[in-house]
Amino acid sequence: MAQTQAELENYTARIEQLAQQLGLDYYPVDFELVPNNFMMEIAVYGLPVRMPHWSFGVRYIHQLIRQGMGHSRIFEVMFPGDPCHAYLVNNNSVAENTLVVAHVIGHADFAKNNHLFRRFMEMAGGQILQQAAKRAHSIENALEQFGQERVESILDAALALEPHIDIDQPLHRQDYADFHDKKNEGNKHESSDADQFGCRYHRLPGEAVTLTPECEQRAAIPPRPEFDLLWFIAHYAPELEGWERDIFLAVREESYYFYPVFACQIMNEGWASYWHARLLREADFLPGDLYVSAIKAHSDVVRPYAADNQLSLAINPYHLGFSIWEELIDKHGLSVARQICKDEDDFGFIRNYLSTELAEKLDLFVYETDHEGGIRIADRDIHQVREAILASKFNYGAPRIAVSRLHIDGSLELIQDHQSDGRGLDLGRAERVLDYIARVWRRPVSLQTIGASGNPRVISSRNN
Repeated sequence: MAQTQAELENYTARIEQLAQQLGLDYYPVDFELVPNNFMMEIAVYGLPVRMPHWSFGVRYIHQLIRQGMGHSRIFEVMFPGDPCHAYLVNNNSVAENTLVVAHVIGHADFAKNNHLFRRFMEMAGGQILQQAAKRAHSIENALEQFGQERVESILDAALALEPHIDIDQPLHRQDYADFHDKKNEGNKHESSDADQFGCRYHRLPGEAVTLTPECEQRAAIPPRPEFDLLWFIAHYAPELEGWERDIFLAVREESYYFYPVFACQIMNEGWASYWHARLLREADFLPGDLYVSAIKAHSDVVRPYAADNQLSLAINPYHLGFSIWEELIDKHGLSVARQICKDEDDFGFIRNYLSTELAEKLDLFVYETDHEGGIRIADRDIHQVREAILASKFNYGAPRIAVSRLHIDGSLELIQDHQSDGRGLDLGRAERVLDYIARVWRRPVSLQTIGASGNPRVISSRNN
């Protein structure tokens, strides 16, 4: 084992040297060998140390079943940061882990240079693992102080809303202004006659106007539809205690951290796969048998089909991303690919660079099911294929929901942005999530949406 680890450390150092010679630019990577069960926990929790919650245990069981059936094998988990942290399975072969090292270096290069990853780093810094561990410790303290039932109730609600952030807003933002900014808004918000009556004679004719707080019109909450539900509840829920608000903000920060990984999955996995293949190909210091074994592992990672199947109804992001990057670099060169790597996410990557020719070569199509559960090819049009690939990525994969109004009695009104969303709601799930929100908002909560017939519909929390 010691000799195997020494071999891997030697190959790692030389692959990193080769990567730098080829122009890769990345934050340092800390590699760590861990047992398979620990790797599964990291993959399921999303972080090595994270707030405790029963839902992660359910995910662990599902992953265990999938792995036992041979449908899922975890080679590595990498966390972007400064430094990056990468975990490798200690009972993988040297060849497999050598490939993983090269793959991780590709991820690290992508994370340092892509605009979404850079934006999060600028907002939050590069110490996500330490921050997550600190938050987990705070929640452990809350469990001791307030009991499992209260803490779990808050975590249920916060994690149910985990995708509902507004990525266009900064991580750290100010509360709403208490009053309308008359200078910027002009006559957009006119005061009522009653408001003006109390202020009309506060000055003599010819005097300069000086508005006092009593004369200003108090701003509505929210002043515009608010899509960052985690932030809104943390800042405006009327009865949340400080530790409860902290849990919502902790879940929100982690959701911001995971968003670039989610939004760039095809690009990122494809970029890492391109670079691990190229690094292995140019690593003339690797023994022949090790190189062959590593390339065999590469083929397993980027193949389009599961096992011996010749048809797949799901996209392998490694295969699709790798294929697009290979075509791009072959046609336009590495410098153009690097600029695309910096500027795009999966939406721009797929819409702009998945060509008709490549889609045909990869046999990509849109399928549909009939009333008996049968499956047929519905469309091969490139625009339909692209949008089908991206459909689950819109708005973090969740319905686009906004806070539309906070009523004077404290009740909360939400609305689904169905025009930009284009997706229906799972009404049963929506009711459960509303109940979670009402549990922490502690006032009635309702959601305006569109029913199956296209008519407006209002769903209310069951404890209204």
